[in-house]
Amino acid sequence: MADILCIGLECGDAALSALGLARVAFSSLLAVLFLQSGLDKVFDWPGNMGWLTEHFADSPLSGLVPTMLATVAVVELAAGFLSGAGALAMLVYGSRVLAVTGALAGALALLMLFFGQRLAKDYEGAAVLASYFTLILVGLYLLQL
Repeated sequence: MADILCIGLECGDAALSALGLARVAFSSLLAVLFLQSGLDKVFDWPGNMGWLTEHFADSPLSGLVPTMLATVAVVELAAGFLSGAGALAMLVYGSRVLAVTGALAGALALLMLFFGQRLAKDYEGAAVLASYFTLILVGLYLLQL
């Protein structure tokens, strides 16, 4: 049993080592974050459109709200699905490729959202996104160890 569940250096790169569990937890967190956000955009399209149309009314992006919403929703859903698949792939196969790809897609989604928040002059919203972006950078580092 010690070979299956171990904590510490003796586990090496095993999925159930402390580092392996941190990687799986990170990818799982991104899966929940981006799947919830992307699915909310899909299932509450009218509500999101109304809020974003008002939010971007005085910005150069005012006419692009439907395109931006669809693009962000697709990228968030991709990030969520890839991160979830990445968590499973790390547990089953020990492969981090999908997890890294999901985290990179998540970083792209956050960059798009950050850009929009800055153009809309929602500096508080942009600051919150910066903390999520920092989390992704730390997670990408963990995935590369």
